[in-house]
Amino acid sequence: MSDIFHPRTEAEVAEVVAWAADCRNTLAVLGQGTKQALGRPMQADHTLDLAGLTGILDYQPAELVLTARAATPMAEIRAALAEKHQHLAFEPPDLSSLLGTDGGEGTLGGVVSCNLAGPRRSAAGAARDHVLGVHGVGGNGVPFKAGGKVVKNVTGFDLTKLLCGAYGTLAALTEITVKVLPRPEKVRTVLVFGLDDEAAVRCMGDAQRSRHEVSAAAHLPAALAVASGVDLVAGAGGAVTALRVEGPEPSVAWRCEALRNELGHFGQTEELHSARSLRFWQEVAQVAPLAAPADRLVWRLSVPPAGAAQVVSRIRHSIPAQAFYDWGGGLVWVAVATDTPDAGDEVVRGAVAHVAGGHATLIRAGAEVRAKVPPFQPQPAPLAALSRRMKDSMDPGGVFNPGRMVADL
Repeated sequence: MSDIFHPRTEAEVAEVVAWAADCRNTLAVLGQGTKQALGRPMQADHTLDLAGLTGILDYQPAELVLTARAATPMAEIRAALAEKHQHLAFEPPDLSSLLGTDGGEGTLGGVVSCNLAGPRRSAAGAARDHVLGVHGVGGNGVPFKAGGKVVKNVTGFDLTKLLCGAYGTLAALTEITVKVLPRPEKVRTVLVFGLDDEAAVRCMGDAQRSRHEVSAAAHLPAALAVASGVDLVAGAGGAVTALRVEGPEPSVAWRCEALRNELGHFGQTEELHSARSLRFWQEVAQVAPLAAPADRLVWRLSVPPAGAAQVVSRIRHSIPAQAFYDWGGGLVWVAVATDTPDAGDEVVRGAVAHVAGGHATLIRAGAEVRAKVPPFQPQPAPLAALSRRMKDSMDPGGVFNPGRMVADL
């Protein structure tokens, strides 16, 4: 019979994990469960529900550091930071609409475990770049600490970065410390209209290499732009390339004007000011352009920007697909029909490997598909062997999230 454990302290987590390891049982680790649809479906003996480990433990706005229990809702963290005009600079996205979950934005532990980041990723880094320290429990049931509460706290092997993106397969996180930053005073977005994918990638690259400190760059083809909730984007009548500029108001105004002048040869330009900018980038972060219809399969491709348009072109040549670009072309979101053979695995990963290199992750698909098609990019043999050694070292009994990332891990 499958049990659900509800620990409320790190000591109780350690007790449950030690029992599971001793009995050779496995545990599905979750907070609010909003990320369960990411990765392979698990077949765990029991559930370790960490929802009781919630609350902000320490927040020092002047030091730009926040510590919270792992299952603290992201909404609570956002609200606390907003009161002090601060934020998480890596812009953690809310994927609940895309994944069809009803648990809200999820938890800090979920964001860190999945290493999620939004449109500011290309300028500010990923979640792992903002985690200063963690507390957790290893697969042997022994609590551990890694990192600390200051930026320069790591010498040698950085365990915190290893745990970011491990999808809960190495340890059960109980406490997380992150660095925070002041929220930008003003946000504007320069729009360039009517570019095809290749021209848009060049435009985004020019903007990001400019002196104007572009914090995000995305491109929506015409078929996706028209569905935006932002009127200037939906009414553009064609593709829209968006470039975000943030900072003090006079600086933002000057930089946007300069950027429009420098990029004017690409096409007609326009600007989104504060409210419209915020709404547009929220849509991009939430992958809203591809959220409906909800039965489509959605891939996330991480590729060199220079090859992004060619990857999409190659995919479209073989199967019907819709796509848009984030991170200046470094991130490509692709949606394909549910009845696409093998979820388009061979076509999508083949295009990435042939044209640009990088990796492809199947983000949205039913459990049956995710059990058949590897959601994560298959690793080369040497890297797979290293992953096996890390799993054996941190979770020797295979207690945590069995098979979530790889069938036998």
